[in-house]
Amino acid sequence: MPRRLEPSKPHTPEDGKRLTPEARENQLIALAYDLVEQRLRDGTATSQETTHFLKMGSTKEHLEKMLMEEECKLKKSKTEALESQKRMEALYAEAIEAVKRYRGYEEEELYEEEL
Repeated sequence: MPRRLEPSKPHTPEDGKRLTPEARENQLIALAYDLVEQRLRDGTATSQETTHFLKMGSTKEHLEKMLMEEECKLKKSKTEALESQKRMEALYAEAIEAVKRYRGYEEEELYEEEL
């Protein structure tokens, strides 16, 4: 029967309360990784734990990770392009209004033209 590992320091409820949910999640993930690492070193890791880390080190996993990163960059670029397009449309609208005012159109005349 695998021996139970003792935690390196006692856990107090206050430790988790001081962290944001994201930081707490990261802390728990780090602890889980440390535990599995120790099990791998001791030879007591389950087949699922071993398989998980073997898959993480595969070429396919690295390529999938790179693909996801590139997809994120592409989505970010598309979002920035849409925001830029909105800003350009607003600038064009302002420029058109400025030209109309420069040509001597009054607000009332502009309103009548729109109808």
